[in-house]
Amino acid sequence: MAYISFQPSDHFDVKLWTGNGSSQTITGYEFQPDLAWIKARTSTGWHDWTDAVRGVTKSIFSNSANAEDTAVTSLTAFTSDGYSLGTNSQVNANGINYVAWNWKAGAGQGSSNTDGSINTTYTSANTTAGFSISTYSGTGSAATIGHGLGAVPQVMIVKNTYQAENWIVYHHDSNATPEDKYLHLNTTDALGDSAGMWNDTAPTSSVFSVGTSTSVNQAGGTFVAYCFAEKKGFSKFGSYTGNGNADGAFIYTGFKPAWIMFRDLRSGQSWNMYDNKRSPINFVDERLRANLNGAEVHDTGYSDMDFLSNGFKLRSSWDQTNASGETIIFMAFAEAPLVSSNGVPATAR
Repeated sequence: MAYISFQPSDHFDVKLWTGNGSSQTITGYEFQPDLAWIKARTSTGWHDWTDAVRGVTKSIFSNSANAEDTAVTSLTAFTSDGYSLGTNSQVNANGINYVAWNWKAGAGQGSSNTDGSINTTYTSANTTAGFSISTYSGTGSAATIGHGLGAVPQVMIVKNTYQAENWIVYHHDSNATPEDKYLHLNTTDALGDSAGMWNDTAPTSSVFSVGTSTSVNQAGGTFVAYCFAEKKGFSKFGSYTGNGNADGAFIYTGFKPAWIMFRDLRSGQSWNMYDNKRSPINFVDERLRANLNGAEVHDTGYSDMDFLSNGFKLRSSWDQTNASGETIIFMAFAEAPLVSSNGVPATAR
């Protein structure tokens, strides 16, 4: 039986807090975060992404095509077990409840990766957990870029930080030829097909490819790429076919989920997110959407799913997570592996 040799909370964690409208430090992580994705729960507010590679006070927003913004009162410092926040209402308005999803990359800004035809400005890579952050400057010509994972990424998210452009997502289970396809993280557009995104070339264990689209490779533009390689017992990036039934499919992940994001590939569908802190017991039905600035939705009247010790079970016929005959992709990260390195199995909720 295979075990993972680390605790998932050493590399990914979910945190909740209430804003104070002044300044505060969020602590209690088992690692120094390299990516913090923060969202207001009890009010509207933009999704705020800050990472250690681009630097603190540099925000991008998954619900918007906007370029990078310098927000000096947003996330102001990463600490050894969290981060400090200023007065910005997107992260710390008085009396508003917030959630943050946090990943460890390579513990800081990193260094240039020279594996591709474009050298990255910085790459911070966590090969243990399969996550890296890279920044690079575009050339306008098809190119390759090193991601530093030493394994083939199954998910890639790229954002032009120089000007307003859609977020571009690659998911290995979106299609039989996923290197030809893309989704926008900030819209409900259907799965698209363009060589301008990934140059119709699958990523390798050392590089990913970009075409000529200004969304991923504008000449003189600046970009950030978040790359994820699946790690047994920690992360799972897959797909399933909905059955349109309240007795939905069980999806095996090999771990008790901490966070899952879903996307039906049809037009008009949102990126729906659930986690173990906002929904600490089953049923799991507190939902936020990566492409929208709305407050958290509690799905009264029906229950979206259960988080189990080894995967998740759909409990709703809702069309965005379980439409009959439709393909739904997902990203999932673990709270606990099915069996840890000490041989102790994960418990049910």
